[in-house]
Amino acid sequence: MMKLRRSSFVFSVILSFSLPLALPFPASFASSLPTPVRPQPLQQMPQGASQQTQTASQSAPLPLVNKQIFTLPSYKTVAGQEIRDVRIGYETYGKLNDTGDNAIFVAHFYSGTSHAAGKYKESDAAPGYWDSIIGPGKAIDTDKFFVISADTLVNINVKDPMVTTTGPASIDPATGKPYGMRFPVVSMRDSVRVHKQLLDKLGVHQLAAAVGASGGSIQAMEWAALYPDFVKRVVHVIGPGFEISPYVIALLDVWSLPVRLDPKWKQGDYYGSGDPDDGVAEALKIVTVQTRHWDWAQGTFGYAPADPDKLPGAAMGNRFKIESALEAGARARAKVADGNSIIYMSKANQLYRLSDEEVKGIKAKILFIPSYSDLVFPPKLSMEALQRFKKQGGQGMLYLLQGPGGHLEGVLNLDKAAGVISRFLATP
Repeated sequence: MMKLRRSSFVFSVILSFSLPLALPFPASFASSLPTPVRPQPLQQMPQGASQQTQTASQSAPLPLVNKQIFTLPSYKTVAGQEIRDVRIGYETYGKLNDTGDNAIFVAHFYSGTSHAAGKYKESDAAPGYWDSIIGPGKAIDTDKFFVISADTLVNINVKDPMVTTTGPASIDPATGKPYGMRFPVVSMRDSVRVHKQLLDKLGVHQLAAAVGASGGSIQAMEWAALYPDFVKRVVHVIGPGFEISPYVIALLDVWSLPVRLDPKWKQGDYYGSGDPDDGVAEALKIVTVQTRHWDWAQGTFGYAPADPDKLPGAAMGNRFKIESALEAGARARAKVADGNSIIYMSKANQLYRLSDEEVKGIKAKILFIPSYSDLVFPPKLSMEALQRFKKQGGQGMLYLLQGPGGHLEGVLNLDKAAGVISRFLATP
């Protein structure tokens, strides 16, 4: 079994068509899936991911990234509520061509930011989360494509100086005070609509692809549904397909529950009086556990105690290594996160559900990339979505990520699918 380094763990917390595809499911698991759908040919499948990854690792790094801010004087939400003085952060890699049709939008996940690749300065500890697949000569080749990534509305990382977002922690122009829970309800579709105005300003006339993992995959699919003539392809990584399942609606409620139970939350009116940091840390700990997998836990920590001199069975305060590591990671992550924004981001994801007419209207080709060990959006959901899309006349394919990383396999180890993504982006 692959053993992950502790640094991989810390990074994951401080973040979360006539060739048939070989899907190596165990027989017991495969029997629970719908009848496999034979995707449309990709003409030739790409070279193995290991070869593509090796090429990417030898590529030149991106130039230092410049974070920019996009503003709108006013935006009306899907639900009809006005938000004034909208601000979101964004960054770009590569160059837009003269016809404005070589752009790729990379949407971030639930707890992510627009920092998808590169570094802001040479001394940064790590590059953006998908640096292994975005850059010169990589799967999303910035020598060919103009790549844009933007912070969503209600991004949870409000205290990160490199994040710009509009949400409950923002100042309400009408009162001069933070919105708190008076901020309008927004969906992931609202973020996509704001981002579309950003792309219009940048001179983008067509997206070669909308790409994203988890909550980012939801946004990618919303792009295709909202703007079918604008989006040519979708790369839907560790996603739910065309709707959030009721089970995940419940998970999202659980993710935000610790914030609401923290006495410092005060129904969302805590700004200036002490943030609900304990609740935020516990929320992020739960998110990390549920977006991982038992094989990851076994291989990374096993039964090791946090302190060899303090065995867990000797006293109630003595902990296992997995407990202390999750606690430390969540506490560090909580320093840049906002409690109300966690609640709003959970709601935004809960509201995702495309209608049959919207799915039928999608003209983009879709590449589904589920993770074999995903406990949040298991491969069955992508298989069912592909089958549904094919029945409605769509073109799609599926590539299964292997590995014990759980849901986060699609964030931390997507370079395994680099060859498939590269070839998919090259299809007409």
